[in-house]
Amino acid sequence: MSNSKELLMEKLHQELGETLLDRIRDPEVKSADLNVARQFLKDNDITAVPTDNNALSQLLKDLPFDEDITSIQ
Repeated sequence: MSNSKELLMEKLHQELGETLLDRIRDPEVKSADLNVARQFLKDNDITAVPTDNNALSQLLKDLPFDEDITSIQ
């Protein structure tokens, strides 16, 4: 790919990421926007692991499940 196309793709990727971040920060975010952001992360091999002090860990604690889902693997 030529250098100008690579720069264009980098810029497009950056703009999409920033736009998605703005949308998910909006208090009136739609589930479709969250799904697009989720897919963007998945497509770019971005993953997260719950730790004692991160938001993912808190989300797991707040989900309405009776069983210990941390033991399911």
